[in-house]
Amino acid sequence: MARYQFLIGASSSGSGKTTLTIGLLRAFKNRGLQVQPFKCGPDYIDTKFHELAAGKPSINLDLFLSSQEHVKQLYSTYTSGCDIALTEGVMGLFDGFDKWQGSGAHIAEVLDIPIILVLTPKSMAYSVAPILYGFKNFHKNISIAGVIFNMVNSDSHYRFLQDACNDVGIPALGRLPKNNDLEIPSRHLGLSIDSNLLLDEFAEKAGNFMEQHLPIDEILEMTRKSLTSPVLSKENAVSHRKVLKSAVATDEAFAFYYHENIEYLKKRGTVTFFSPMHDQELPDADFIYLPGGYPELYPDKLSENTSMLESIRRYVEQGGRLLAECGGMMYLSSCIADKTGKEYPMVNIFKQKASMEAMKLTLGYRQFTSNGICVKGHEFHYSSVSGNEESFITQYNAKGIPVDTKLLRYKNAIAGYTHIYWAEMDDLMRLFH
Repeated sequence: MARYQFLIGASSSGSGKTTLTIGLLRAFKNRGLQVQPFKCGPDYIDTKFHELAAGKPSINLDLFLSSQEHVKQLYSTYTSGCDIALTEGVMGLFDGFDKWQGSGAHIAEVLDIPIILVLTPKSMAYSVAPILYGFKNFHKNISIAGVIFNMVNSDSHYRFLQDACNDVGIPALGRLPKNNDLEIPSRHLGLSIDSNLLLDEFAEKAGNFMEQHLPIDEILEMTRKSLTSPVLSKENAVSHRKVLKSAVATDEAFAFYYHENIEYLKKRGTVTFFSPMHDQELPDADFIYLPGGYPELYPDKLSENTSMLESIRRYVEQGGRLLAECGGMMYLSSCIADKTGKEYPMVNIFKQKASMEAMKLTLGYRQFTSNGICVKGHEFHYSSVSGNEESFITQYNAKGIPVDTKLLRYKNAIAGYTHIYWAEMDDLMRLFH
């Protein structure tokens, strides 16, 4: 079990959680410490940033997508053998899918780990005192280990903030001045070698910045956990009735998947990775997974690879099992239209147009029941689809309200915008029954 464990929380999105997390991960790594990153919630982009900063896959901890037992089991498994376990929260500290359920505070309570707050006290000084008091006392089962103030440029401003911390009884753990060089690179970079180098450069800058301005040793000392033998929750039994040969799309256009989903497939059998952009045909498999990503950034290359398009069409027409999520679903459409409206032919399994015109954000948890199993996932996209009014099943949000998002099926191909979390399922293949 990790010697040091904590969760980075904030008052709201945009407070600097991700930059702070990336910077601390790299600072710890540069000190030669083994650091394991986690992400509270369903985000599959921040986890990529974490992995580049820490050198280890970041693991999602989500209390809507999975049970408390599953979250505890993941945390125990991945903190074994490392020095530091650092979890990035989601939105504001108490923002969950139902009041505070599923929030960063909820995760901290379930895992019994302390919280370090990051606050941006713009146009505010001693008035942070009642804010800090609220965070400290709102829920008795969480512990605020300290607070880091972001975008604080002067020592005089920081002294007011320190006074507030002293009166509330929360340690002040330093200030971070505004730094225009620490702007997280666009999330729409894709995952090319160039973008990875850019993100690595950002992580290095962030790590040096944290070392320069924060008391790293003090942060570690305040988050030290007593070393006890980890108690692993019982791992969900995976059905092994038949060895499953899985093939997972992974390249610049397709890379957004939950780490534990792939681990699940490995437990079921073999996993082969392939590239819809660069490979000529599908590998031998009896289950194909097309995850989300940025196909809209590479529509020309995807469209030009006609042998792969035909290979996937042939696989589906022959009854092969295929799951496509978000970008994967766009790839199975008749075409993808870029921002200008230019259309690029795609696999053409689903007779619809996927478009980046008139982009609009759609996001939220999703759930549905199929063949007697409850399926949960998350939707996050700016694109839209048109021309296909069919949906083989109704999806609901976290509160059980029906949503308009379609879930499509043709033979044994299932597709939709929802990124499904199946790592706790008994048998994913029951979806195709």
